[in-house]
Amino acid sequence: MKLTLTDIRAAKERIDPYINTTPILTSSLLNEWLGHEIFFKAENFQKIGAFKARGGVNTVAWLLANGHRPKHIVANSSGNHAQAVAYAAKQFQIPATIYMAAYSSKVKVQATKAYGAKVVLSETRDITDAKVAEAAQQDGTFWIPPFNHEQVICGQGTAAFEALSELDDIDAVFTPCGGGGLTSGTLIGARGLSPKTQVFGVEPLNANDAAESLRKGSIQRLPGVPDTLADGAMTMSVGDITFEYLKQLDGFYEVAEERLVYWTQWLTHLLKCRLEPTCAMPMEAICQWLKTQKTKKRVLMVISGGNVDQPTTQKIWKTDCLGTLPALGN
Repeated sequence: MKLTLTDIRAAKERIDPYINTTPILTSSLLNEWLGHEIFFKAENFQKIGAFKARGGVNTVAWLLANGHRPKHIVANSSGNHAQAVAYAAKQFQIPATIYMAAYSSKVKVQATKAYGAKVVLSETRDITDAKVAEAAQQDGTFWIPPFNHEQVICGQGTAAFEALSELDDIDAVFTPCGGGGLTSGTLIGARGLSPKTQVFGVEPLNANDAAESLRKGSIQRLPGVPDTLADGAMTMSVGDITFEYLKQLDGFYEVAEERLVYWTQWLTHLLKCRLEPTCAMPMEAICQWLKTQKTKKRVLMVISGGNVDQPTTQKIWKTDCLGTLPALGN
Protein backbone atom coordinates (compact mmCIF):
# COMPACT_ATOMS: atom_id res chain seq x y z
CA MET A 1 0.00 0.00 0.00
CA LYS A 2 1.39 3.38 -1.01
CA LEU A 3 0.56 5.96 1.63
CA THR A 4 -0.53 9.43 0.48
CA LEU A 5 -1.57 12.81 1.85
CA THR A 6 -5.11 11.42 2.16
CA ASP A 7 -3.86 8.93 4.75
CA ILE A 8 -2.10 11.69 6.70
CA ARG A 9 -5.26 13.80 6.69
CA ALA A 10 -7.32 10.84 7.94
CA ALA A 11 -4.83 10.27 10.76
CA LYS A 12 -5.01 13.93 11.71
CA GLU A 13 -8.80 13.74 12.02
CA ARG A 14 -8.60 10.59 14.16
CA ILE A 15 -6.03 11.90 16.63
CA ASP A 16 -7.20 15.52 17.00
CA PRO A 17 -9.30 14.90 20.16
CA TYR A 18 -6.37 13.23 21.93
CA ILE A 19 -3.24 15.19 21.04
CA ASN A 20 -1.93 18.74 21.14
CA THR A 21 -1.54 20.92 18.07
CA THR A 22 1.98 21.96 19.00
CA PRO A 23 3.47 25.44 18.49
CA ILE A 24 6.00 26.53 15.90
CA LEU A 25 8.97 28.29 17.47
CA THR A 26 11.68 30.45 15.97
CA SER A 27 14.72 32.36 17.21
CA SER A 28 15.45 35.81 15.78
CA LEU A 29 19.03 35.55 17.04
CA LEU A 30 19.63 32.22 15.32
CA ASN A 31 18.07 33.49 12.11
CA GLU A 32 20.30 36.56 12.21
CA TRP A 33 23.44 34.51 12.86
CA LEU A 34 22.73 32.01 10.08
CA GLY A 35 21.18 34.39 7.57
CA HIS A 36 18.20 32.08 7.01
CA GLU A 37 14.79 31.46 8.61
CA ILE A 38 14.54 28.34 10.77
CA PHE A 39 11.19 27.16 12.15
CA PHE A 40 10.83 24.50 14.85
CA LYS A 41 7.75 22.29 15.18
CA ALA A 42 7.87 21.82 18.96
CA GLU A 43 6.73 18.26 19.63
CA ASN A 44 8.38 18.49 23.03
CA PHE A 45 5.08 20.15 23.98
CA GLN A 46 3.11 17.16 22.70
CA LYS A 47 1.23 14.68 24.91
CA ILE A 48 3.83 12.42 26.60
CA GLY A 49 6.44 14.99 25.59
CA ALA A 50 7.14 13.59 22.12
CA PHE A 51 5.76 13.20 18.59
CA LYS A 52 5.32 9.48 19.21
CA ALA A 53 1.92 10.16 20.79
CA ARG A 54 0.62 10.82 17.28
CA GLY A 55 1.49 7.38 15.91
CA GLY A 56 0.37 5.51 18.99
CA VAL A 57 -3.03 7.20 19.18
CA ASN A 58 -3.62 6.97 15.44
CA THR A 59 -2.95 3.24 15.31
CA VAL A 60 -5.34 2.43 18.16
CA ALA A 61 -8.00 4.82 16.82
CA TRP A 62 -7.64 3.26 13.36
CA LEU A 63 -8.13 -0.22 14.80
CA LEU A 64 -11.32 0.82 16.57
CA ALA A 65 -12.62 2.71 13.52
CA ASN A 66 -12.24 -0.52 11.55
CA GLY A 67 -14.19 -2.57 14.07
CA HIS A 68 -11.26 -4.23 15.80
CA ARG A 69 -10.91 -3.72 19.55
CA PRO A 70 -7.92 -5.69 20.90
CA LYS A 71 -8.11 -7.32 24.32
CA HIS A 72 -4.50 -6.38 24.89
CA ILE A 73 -1.92 -4.11 23.25
CA VAL A 74 1.83 -4.74 23.32
CA ALA A 75 4.77 -2.66 22.13
CA ASN A 76 8.56 -2.60 22.22
CA SER A 77 10.48 0.64 22.70
CA SER A 78 13.46 2.35 24.28
CA GLY A 79 11.28 5.17 25.54
CA ASN A 80 8.98 7.61 23.77
CA HIS A 81 7.01 5.01 21.80
CA ALA A 82 6.53 3.12 25.07
CA GLN A 83 4.89 6.17 26.62
CA ALA A 84 2.89 6.82 23.46
CA VAL A 85 1.32 3.37 23.35
CA ALA A 86 0.68 3.43 27.10
CA TYR A 87 -1.01 6.81 26.70
CA ALA A 88 -3.06 5.66 23.68
CA ALA A 89 -4.16 2.46 25.40
CA LYS A 90 -5.29 4.47 28.42
CA GLN A 91 -7.38 6.82 26.25
CA PHE A 92 -9.29 3.84 24.82
CA GLN A 93 -9.24 1.76 28.04
CA ILE A 94 -7.30 -1.18 26.64
CA PRO A 95 -4.70 -3.02 28.80
CA ALA A 96 -1.12 -2.60 27.55
CA THR A 97 2.23 -4.25 28.19
CA ILE A 98 5.40 -2.52 27.03
CA TYR A 99 8.70 -4.36 26.55
CA MET A 100 11.77 -2.19 27.12
CA ALA A 101 15.54 -2.70 27.33
CA ALA A 102 17.00 -2.28 30.81
CA TYR A 103 19.20 0.59 29.61
CA SER A 104 16.15 2.68 28.65
CA SER A 105 15.84 6.12 30.18
CA LYS A 106 14.49 5.74 33.72
CA VAL A 107 12.25 8.77 33.36
CA LYS A 108 10.65 7.19 30.27
CA VAL A 109 10.19 3.86 32.05
CA GLN A 110 8.49 5.54 34.99
CA ALA A 111 6.27 7.63 32.73
CA THR A 112 5.17 4.52 30.83
CA LYS A 113 4.14 2.89 34.10
CA ALA A 114 2.38 6.08 35.17
CA TYR A 115 0.12 5.90 32.10
CA GLY A 116 -1.06 2.51 33.37
CA ALA A 117 0.93 0.08 31.25
CA LYS A 118 2.79 -2.94 32.57
CA VAL A 119 6.52 -2.64 31.79
CA VAL A 120 8.77 -5.66 31.19
CA LEU A 121 12.51 -4.90 31.18
CA SER A 122 15.07 -7.11 29.41
CA GLU A 123 18.85 -7.03 29.30
CA THR A 124 19.14 -6.21 25.59
CA ARG A 125 17.04 -4.79 22.76
CA ASP A 126 17.18 -8.15 20.94
CA ILE A 127 15.67 -9.95 23.95
CA THR A 128 13.03 -7.23 24.21
CA ASP A 129 12.11 -7.65 20.55
CA ALA A 130 11.89 -11.43 20.91
CA LYS A 131 9.60 -11.13 23.96
CA VAL A 132 7.17 -8.73 22.30
CA ALA A 133 7.01 -10.95 19.20
CA GLU A 134 6.11 -13.91 21.41
CA ALA A 135 3.49 -11.92 23.34
CA ALA A 136 1.92 -10.75 20.08
CA GLN A 137 1.01 -14.35 19.22
CA GLN A 138 -1.53 -14.50 22.04
CA ASP A 139 -5.19 -14.38 21.02
CA GLY A 140 -6.69 -10.89 21.02
CA THR A 141 -3.31 -9.17 21.32
CA PHE A 142 -2.23 -6.42 18.91
CA TRP A 143 1.41 -5.35 18.54
CA ILE A 144 2.12 -1.71 17.76
CA PRO A 145 5.73 -1.53 16.54
CA PRO A 146 7.69 1.69 17.11
CA PHE A 147 7.95 2.70 13.45
CA ASN A 148 7.41 -0.09 10.91
CA HIS A 149 3.63 0.13 10.64
CA GLU A 150 1.64 2.17 8.13
CA GLN A 151 -0.68 3.74 10.70
CA VAL A 152 2.22 4.61 13.00
CA ILE A 153 3.87 6.34 10.03
CA CYS A 154 0.66 8.22 9.17
CA GLY A 155 0.30 9.44 12.74
CA GLN A 156 3.89 10.68 12.87
CA GLY A 157 3.41 12.47 9.55
CA THR A 158 0.76 14.72 11.05
CA ALA A 159 3.40 16.83 12.85
CA ALA A 160 4.96 18.16 9.64
CA PHE A 161 1.50 18.25 8.04
CA GLU A 162 0.34 20.71 10.70
CA ALA A 163 3.45 22.85 10.30
CA LEU A 164 3.36 22.91 6.50
CA SER A 165 -0.34 23.80 6.63
CA GLU A 166 0.57 26.83 8.73
CA LEU A 167 3.84 27.94 7.09
CA ASP A 168 4.25 29.05 3.48
CA ASP A 169 7.21 28.57 1.15
CA ILE A 170 9.23 26.10 3.23
CA ASP A 171 12.28 25.05 1.22
CA ALA A 172 13.30 22.04 3.30
CA VAL A 173 12.21 19.90 6.25
CA PHE A 174 14.68 18.05 8.49
CA THR A 175 13.75 15.30 10.94
CA PRO A 176 15.73 13.01 13.24
CA CYS A 177 15.69 9.41 12.08
CA GLY A 178 15.73 6.32 14.27
CA GLY A 179 13.58 3.63 12.71
CA GLY A 180 12.30 6.08 10.11
CA GLY A 181 8.64 6.49 11.10
CA LEU A 182 8.75 10.26 11.59
CA THR A 183 10.92 10.79 8.52
CA SER A 184 8.68 8.59 6.36
CA GLY A 185 5.49 10.29 7.52
CA THR A 186 7.06 13.70 6.99
CA LEU A 187 8.06 12.74 3.45
CA ILE A 188 4.54 11.58 2.61
CA GLY A 189 2.92 14.71 4.04
CA ALA A 190 5.41 17.10 2.44
CA ARG A 191 5.22 15.48 -1.00
CA GLY A 192 1.44 15.81 -0.94
CA LEU A 193 1.10 19.24 0.65
CA SER A 194 4.20 21.08 -0.58
CA PRO A 195 5.90 19.17 -3.42
CA LYS A 196 8.70 21.73 -3.84
CA THR A 197 9.82 21.24 -0.23
CA GLN A 198 12.84 18.99 0.11
CA VAL A 199 12.89 16.40 2.91
CA PHE A 200 16.01 15.22 4.75
CA GLY A 201 16.67 12.62 7.43
CA VAL A 202 19.36 12.88 10.12
CA GLU A 203 20.86 10.30 12.47
CA PRO A 204 23.86 10.00 14.82
CA LEU A 205 27.13 9.00 13.19
CA ASN A 206 27.51 6.50 16.03
CA ALA A 207 24.18 4.85 15.16
CA ASN A 208 24.13 5.20 11.39
CA ASP A 209 22.28 2.06 10.31
CA ALA A 210 19.91 4.06 8.08
CA ALA A 211 22.75 5.84 6.30
CA GLU A 212 24.58 2.54 5.80
CA SER A 213 21.39 0.97 4.51
CA LEU A 214 20.92 3.77 1.98
CA ARG A 215 24.54 3.52 0.86
CA LYS A 216 24.40 -0.25 0.39
CA GLY A 217 20.88 -0.45 -0.98
CA SER A 218 19.69 -2.96 1.62
CA ILE A 219 18.72 -2.83 5.29
CA GLN A 220 21.79 -2.93 7.55
CA ARG A 221 21.58 -3.79 11.25
CA LEU A 222 23.86 -2.36 13.92
CA PRO A 223 26.12 -5.01 15.51
CA GLY A 224 25.41 -3.82 19.05
CA VAL A 225 23.88 -1.07 21.17
CA PRO A 226 25.29 2.21 19.79
CA ASP A 227 27.17 4.69 21.96
CA THR A 228 25.17 7.88 21.44
CA LEU A 229 23.36 10.45 23.54
CA ALA A 230 20.57 10.38 20.96
CA ASP A 231 18.62 7.61 22.68
CA GLY A 232 15.63 8.25 20.42
CA ALA A 233 17.73 7.18 17.43
CA MET A 234 19.29 4.04 18.90
CA THR A 235 17.18 1.75 16.71
CA MET A 236 19.13 -1.30 15.59
CA SER A 237 17.77 -1.11 12.02
CA VAL A 238 15.08 0.58 9.96
CA GLY A 239 12.03 -1.37 8.85
CA ASP A 240 11.13 -2.77 5.45
CA ILE A 241 8.24 -0.29 5.18
CA THR A 242 10.16 2.80 6.30
CA PHE A 243 13.22 1.92 4.21
CA GLU A 244 11.20 2.30 1.01
CA TYR A 245 10.32 5.87 2.00
CA LEU A 246 13.84 6.71 3.19
CA LYS A 247 15.10 5.85 -0.30
CA GLN A 248 12.93 8.69 -1.65
CA LEU A 249 14.49 11.40 0.54
CA ASP A 250 16.34 14.36 -0.95
CA GLY A 251 19.31 13.63 1.31
CA PHE A 252 20.49 12.05 4.53
CA TYR A 253 22.98 13.33 7.11
CA GLU A 254 25.07 11.79 9.91
CA VAL A 255 25.99 13.90 12.95
CA ALA A 256 28.95 13.44 15.31
CA GLU A 257 28.33 13.37 19.05
CA GLU A 258 30.12 16.64 19.77
CA ARG A 259 27.88 18.52 17.32
CA LEU A 260 24.82 16.84 18.76
CA VAL A 261 25.81 18.13 22.22
CA TYR A 262 26.61 21.58 20.82
CA TRP A 263 23.15 22.02 19.31
CA THR A 264 21.34 20.53 22.29
CA GLN A 265 22.88 23.25 24.44
CA TRP A 266 22.28 26.05 21.97
CA LEU A 267 18.69 25.19 21.09
CA THR A 268 17.84 24.77 24.77
CA HIS A 269 19.25 28.26 25.33
CA LEU A 270 17.74 29.96 22.28
CA LEU A 271 14.27 28.39 22.37
CA LYS A 272 14.02 28.42 26.18
CA CYS A 273 12.64 24.89 26.35
CA ARG A 274 13.77 21.39 27.23
CA LEU A 275 14.63 19.10 24.34
CA GLU A 276 16.25 15.73 23.80
CA PRO A 277 19.64 15.37 22.10
CA THR A 278 17.95 13.34 19.37
CA CYS A 279 15.87 16.28 18.24
CA ALA A 280 18.70 18.83 18.36
CA MET A 281 20.69 16.68 15.94
CA PRO A 282 19.02 17.92 12.72
CA MET A 283 20.24 21.47 13.38
CA GLU A 284 23.77 20.41 12.47
CA ALA A 285 22.51 18.90 9.23
CA ILE A 286 20.57 22.08 8.47
CA CYS A 287 23.78 24.09 8.80
CA GLN A 288 25.66 21.70 6.52
CA TRP A 289 22.89 21.99 3.92
CA LEU A 290 22.66 25.78 4.19
CA LYS A 291 26.38 26.09 3.45
CA THR A 292 25.60 24.74 -0.04
CA GLN A 293 22.73 27.17 -0.72
CA LYS A 294 23.15 30.43 -2.64
CA THR A 295 19.86 32.11 -1.62
CA LYS A 296 18.06 32.71 1.67
CA LYS A 297 16.08 29.65 2.74
CA ARG A 298 13.10 28.87 4.98
CA VAL A 299 13.67 25.61 6.83
CA LEU A 300 11.42 23.54 9.09
CA MET A 301 12.88 21.25 11.75
CA VAL A 302 10.80 18.84 13.82
CA ILE A 303 11.76 18.89 17.51
CA SER A 304 10.81 15.32 18.28
CA GLY A 305 10.69 15.33 22.09
CA GLY A 306 11.69 16.75 25.43
CA ASN A 307 12.05 13.75 27.74
CA VAL A 308 15.58 13.94 29.17
CA ASP A 309 16.71 12.11 32.29
CA GLN A 310 19.24 13.37 34.82
CA PRO A 311 22.26 11.27 33.69
CA THR A 312 21.82 12.42 30.08
CA THR A 313 21.42 16.02 31.21
CA GLN A 314 24.72 15.80 33.07
CA LYS A 315 26.49 14.45 29.99
CA ILE A 316 25.04 17.18 27.79
CA TRP A 317 26.23 19.99 30.07
CA LYS A 318 29.56 18.47 31.13
CA THR A 319 31.35 20.86 28.76
CA ASP A 320 30.11 24.39 28.04
CA CYS A 321 29.49 24.89 24.31
CA LEU A 322 27.80 28.28 24.59
CA GLY A 323 31.07 30.16 24.24
CA THR A 324 31.07 29.49 20.49
CA LEU A 325 28.25 31.24 18.64
CA PRO A 326 26.31 29.35 15.98
CA ALA A 327 27.46 30.23 12.48
CA LEU A 328 27.57 28.48 9.13
CA GLY A 329 31.35 28.68 9.28
CA ASN A 330 31.52 26.58 12.51
